[in-house]
Amino acid sequence: MKIVRSAAVVAALVASTACGSMTTSSATPRPYCPELSQNLSWYGDNREALQDFIDENGSCADAKGRLALFDWDNTVIKNDVGDATTFWLLRNSKIRQPSHGNWATTSRYLTKPAVAALKAACGSAAAPGKPLPTGTHTACADEILTVYSEGETTAGAAAFAGYDHRRMEPSYAWAAQLLSGYSSQEVKRFARQARAENLAAPQGTQQTVGTKSVTGWARYYDQQKNLISTLVRAGFDVRIVSASAQPVVEVWAEGVGLAPRQVIGVNNKQVGGKLTPNLADCGGAQKDSVIPYIEGKRCFVNQNILDVKGPNAFRQQPAAKRQAFGAGDSDTDVTFVGDATKMRLVVNRNKPELMCRSYHNSDGKWLVNPMFLDPKPRLASPYPCATSGYVKGDGTKAPVVDTDGKVIPDQEDRVF
Repeated sequence: MKIVRSAAVVAALVASTACGSMTTSSATPRPYCPELSQNLSWYGDNREALQDFIDENGSCADAKGRLALFDWDNTVIKNDVGDATTFWLLRNSKIRQPSHGNWATTSRYLTKPAVAALKAACGSAAAPGKPLPTGTHTACADEILTVYSEGETTAGAAAFAGYDHRRMEPSYAWAAQLLSGYSSQEVKRFARQARAENLAAPQGTQQTVGTKSVTGWARYYDQQKNLISTLVRAGFDVRIVSASAQPVVEVWAEGVGLAPRQVIGVNNKQVGGKLTPNLADCGGAQKDSVIPYIEGKRCFVNQNILDVKGPNAFRQQPAAKRQAFGAGDSDTDVTFVGDATKMRLVVNRNKPELMCRSYHNSDGKWLVNPMFLDPKPRLASPYPCATSGYVKGDGTKAPVVDTDGKVIPDQEDRVF
């Protein structure tokens, strides 16, 4: 069945020629916008809505170069490349003992109990700067894994504290900081091996890291690969904005045809060609205090793509400068996706602030799709938009408000 296009596009585009171009009534040749595959399944009318967006805003509408931004983990792929790489590093004994054996040097946000627990578990298993034997030393592997994946020690103490919850997720940052001592190219080799394992593993595979069972597979979403390639062919400037490590996302982005320059990830500063625990700065914020996470994603988009410098990078820019399209799956994406001026695609993973905003859909530009693999069932109770759907910088909860400052009512889960 032919994709239905909007009335505006139908009025602007007339009969196709045999070579696939369009002509206007003045006989001026006009390119025909590439079409999304009709063999891939989207929810409801989402494919048609996306096609209309492409037709109205792509090169066929004389708007070549419009910016289209995607989150990566669980938006373009199923599962998390930061997890996949960290698990691989632990299984293959690649994480290095920190300088002077002091785990506090790996993250400014590690708590004293976490530093003590890591030291006790990993001890003198390796000299400073040398790889820890986490492939066989299960106590060390378990402690690192628990701090990373659960944000606490194996004894249950909080592992991170003192950060802005809308600019930083310290466990995500720590995954990048644990790459210290390697070059970007070395990390890319590790990431390629982890990618190969995860793509080859059957769907649902679990793997053992230390003594724990963790996810051991990943898949590119065919629909998102097709959407990205179609946007590129339609003249859009497509970029990835991720809270996973820069070299890791660069490797995975190769699978959708995007180059390193089109990726923003957690970027380690380097000394002598080796990654350090210090991270790229944004918006004039305190050292190592912001990564591409919630407001931090806006900051890095504004700074790295729109060339906005200083504290202004944390502020929403004029509509004429901003991205036309944004896609995400989590509250970490809510700000940069919300900044998109024409269309916002949300993959429903039941994340409260993102779903409150997308279901409220105050300007009619939000599009919700279930997860393309293993979609979540309908959330039994409404999202608590009016009370606790928003996380403040200090970590406390608050109501979600719309662009007019009005509290968004609780929203039922409708797309699943």
